Amino acid sequence: MSNSFKNHLYAIISGKSEVRHGKVIQAIANHLRESQRTSTALKGTKFYKEQERQELETYISATQFWINHIDVDKYVSEGAEQKVYLNDQKTVLKLNDSIYYNSWEDYFHNLLLHNTFFEDTAYQLIGFLRENGHLFAIVEQPFVEVTSTTNLHHISEFLLSNGFINTRNNDYFHQELGLILEDLHDENVLTKDGLLYFIDTVFYLTDDFWIDFKNLD
Repeated sequence: MSNSFKNHLYAIISGKSEVRHGKVIQAIANHLRESQRTSTALKGTKFYKEQERQELETYISATQFWINHIDVDKYVSEGAEQKVYLNDQKTVLKLNDSIYYNSWEDYFHNLLLHNTFFEDTAYQLIGFLRENGHLFAIVEQPFVEVTSTTNLHHISEFLLSNGFINTRNNDYFHQELGLILEDLHDENVLTKDGLLYFIDTVFYLTDDFWIDFKNLD
């Protein structure tokens, strides 16, 4: 991958280029970025993320993007970062509270990166839910019907061929792009008819990604 692809990623992150289901995600991420420019809180702190959450909830109310109910009878599973519900035979709903990220903006960047790299399982942000004092983003994603167990070696081979190196366990790093991609175990990458489907990815943008664009924001 060349610098032109890195520039393409930056254009998507900054909302200047299109990606599947990206318009709403880009609008919210850009709003948060602009609203936090004057914040004195340090990104990564609890106070910063609380400020961000308050701003996000104000935006959600203004744009009428709240979802008030999820059918609990369609609950499937949950992990540390999200809850999963069947939506219909073709899609699932995932509720994520951004716990894996220093900021909500970073979570939205993850969605955009996933949709760029793995368009066949792209996330569509459909709204937000408040539950037990927590804010959840709700994304819809195609349902993947598994036909065989995923071989972790196949994941590693695929990512290596696309410029990622394995750093530890199921985590990867792309040095040229400055991207971290984590948690790619066999429940987050499924196999259907011999093809890999990345359904739950955790992308992080490192300082090495931003260094080329620090004067552009």
